[in-house]
Amino acid sequence: MSTPTGILEPAAGAPSAVPPGPRRPGARRWAQLSALAVLLVVASWCALCLGTPYVPPHRLFGGDEIARVVVTELRVPRLVLALVAGACLGAAGLVLQEALRNPLAVPEMLGVSSGAALGVAAPLVLAVAVPAAVQPLLAIGGAVLGGGLTLLAAGLGRSPSAVLLTGAAVAAALQAALLVLMVMADQLDLQLIYRYLLGSLSARTWEDVTGLWPWLLIAVPALVLCAPVLAVLRLGDDDAEALGVRVHRARFAALAVAVVLIAPVTAVCGPVAWVGFLAPHLARRLNPRSDAVRWLPWSAGWGAAVVAVADVPARLALAPVETPAGAWTALLGVPAGVALLRRTR
Repeated sequence: MSTPTGILEPAAGAPSAVPPGPRRPGARRWAQLSALAVLLVVASWCALCLGTPYVPPHRLFGGDEIARVVVTELRVPRLVLALVAGACLGAAGLVLQEALRNPLAVPEMLGVSSGAALGVAAPLVLAVAVPAAVQPLLAIGGAVLGGGLTLLAAGLGRSPSAVLLTGAAVAAALQAALLVLMVMADQLDLQLIYRYLLGSLSARTWEDVTGLWPWLLIAVPALVLCAPVLAVLRLGDDDAEALGVRVHRARFAALAVAVVLIAPVTAVCGPVAWVGFLAPHLARRLNPRSDAVRWLPWSAGWGAAVVAVADVPARLALAPVETPAGAWTALLGVPAGVALLRRTR
């Protein structure tokens, strides 16, 4: 007995009833890696070649004496500092967001960046001579002050939402203290503080870069140990405690790791805004089925790309006048962050 046509077999040329499978994770990762690599390469080329003087790519390290000095002593350390600072801020943003289970938990909202900036700006206004090697310690002290006040006022981190709301209040108080310092400063100090508070990579040298490495040697192993705990904290406090994680101590440790990442960068570059918000969201958006362990390197990579890309218009948009890189990260980060939040269910 023959089977009626069109009941058990699809007609010729008709679309299949089986929906296409989801895009393979491997293809998604390769696409993200390619996009990140292209951004970093283009930003690096612009950072090293463009400007006054213009240096062609084939003469970057083999040209005349002036071009060699400009590239090796000015542009390369600035590019390296942008990449390192962005990676630290991106990783710190992911640590804070995962520890508090809130996508708005960023350094600017928890008093960490404001405290670090206050620790660096206060000696400048008060005319206290501070060696450059001590500035990261002052920034860490200010960041610990801001983060500690946030946790203490919120009840030692018992509620992630309470920590975030309290952190916003502490950050506002510390920014008010910074405004008082700016009123007390003279005209020259006021210009320096204003540029510093917007986050600038101008006139940075190899000394500024080498000053970050001791802190990275502390922060990177701590990040490796912290990432699996962050993945467990994402399940919720009750489930994390059931799995043997001491939630309050873990949240405290996550804040300490974020402070070690943020404070030295803030001491050198100032509070570069929105990087700690945008980079983790990009990492999650492009890897939605991963966890904190896999998001961490992607967040660091996207943070490096954001700062490196933002520093190009900071140098060139109003040349020969330089604008702060932090202003451009905000200009790029605000619309991109809003778009990411609107598209995230």
